[in-house]
Amino acid sequence: MAYQGEVCNKAYYVVSPLTLMEYWKTVLQQDRELNTPSREYQKFICALSSCKPGFGVDQLRDDNLETYWQSDGSQPHLVNIQFRRKTTVKTSCIYADYKSDESYTPSKISVRVGNNFHNLQEVRQLELVQPSGWIHVPLTDNHKKPTRTFMIQIAVPANHQNGRDTHMRQSKIYTPVEESSIGKFPRCTTIDFMMYYSIR
Repeated sequence: MAYQGEVCNKAYYVVSPLTLMEYWKTVLQQDRELNTPSREYQKFICALSSCKPGFGVDQLRDDNLETYWQSDGSQPHLVNIQFRRKTTVKTSCIYADYKSDESYTPSKISVRVGNNFHNLQEVRQLELVQPSGWIHVPLTDNHKKPTRTFMIQIAVPANHQNGRDTHMRQSKIYTPVEESSIGKFPRCTTIDFMMYYSIR
């Protein structure tokens, strides 16, 4: 099975999931040898199980709802996102449009998380009925705590009208919003402070 993926916005092809793991080992080894810090563009790899030329990772992540990833292989169709370090994630979002894509529109989505390809666990499965817009998939546990993971896999096991290949117009992963000390003000209850508390 051929995978298409990207690192620092350049498309590349990898032969198998093992190649992705070998890539990370190489990057980590180079960083140790060169004593370089973690690089922003190497925080994750996005790889696809298949794609038609010109309808791959770039189109899935270009923030344009008019473009899309189109698979070109057997089901399930997969989007694999591997992080370089264990990452806290809260929500996975995909954009689907039945009106435009018809039989290419996913009818079922499975989201799995894990440390690597060998221990992925399904955290959510959704049945979609002619979706139009953003589909939000929570990646939280039973206590609504975000998930910490090295890998996310979005699988499309079935399409509307028994379509073979799939279209996915956008895919995004969200981490929890961290509160910043910038812009935070102490709670003040003195009379002097309360005089200037609001603008009249």
